[in-house]
Amino acid sequence: MSNQKTYEAIVMGTSAGGLSALKKMLPGFPADFPCPVLVVQHISPQSDSYLIKMLDELCPMKVKEAVDTEQIESGTIYFAPPDYHLLVETDRSMSLTVDEKVNYSRPSIDVLFETAAEAYGENLIGIILTGANADGAVGLLKIKNYGGYTMVQDPNDAENAVMPEKAMRMVLPDQVLTIDEMVPFLLKMNYHASEKESPDQVDQGKNSKKDNSDPG
Repeated sequence: MSNQKTYEAIVMGTSAGGLSALKKMLPGFPADFPCPVLVVQHISPQSDSYLIKMLDELCPMKVKEAVDTEQIESGTIYFAPPDYHLLVETDRSMSLTVDEKVNYSRPSIDVLFETAAEAYGENLIGIILTGANADGAVGLLKIKNYGGYTMVQDPNDAENAVMPEKAMRMVLPDQVLTIDEMVPFLLKMNYHASEKESPDQVDQGKNSKKDNSDPG
């Protein structure tokens, strides 16, 4: 593969059908994945922490809700909290706001993608998954314009094709892939050591994550 750049963060956005897509995709990242993943999933403002707890159990990486002013760390998957926009600051910390909805959404994918593009520039990967509106298309374009790498779920593979199709009308993505193809592709891009990790090693990493996690 010709692309040998090492990226520093991945941002991901999804809406309708996202739970199923994330359950298939996120457990594929190994525990020592050297890159943070920040996710906006459109959810109800009244949603509880079930999604976070479920994915944390399924994933070798640590999964948690983003916290205002928290520094972004590798090996962690961060989710925007319900009814808060998630922003990335230039010092690679996160901030949460209750500013007006964007694309009828809070959290908004565009808000995350646009601020992450400003923070990470060409060292960012942006991914649009299944969804039912246009949120994320403008943000993905900004990632592209800042030199980042752009990926979109194949609309034929998406539970709801509207969001991938809207993104592809706005941006010529670097890759259009199925959910099953995305993590192997990301590992081949940059993370050769992680790609060679055996299932037993992944299980050991998961156990280590749980052992070292903060209580509560």
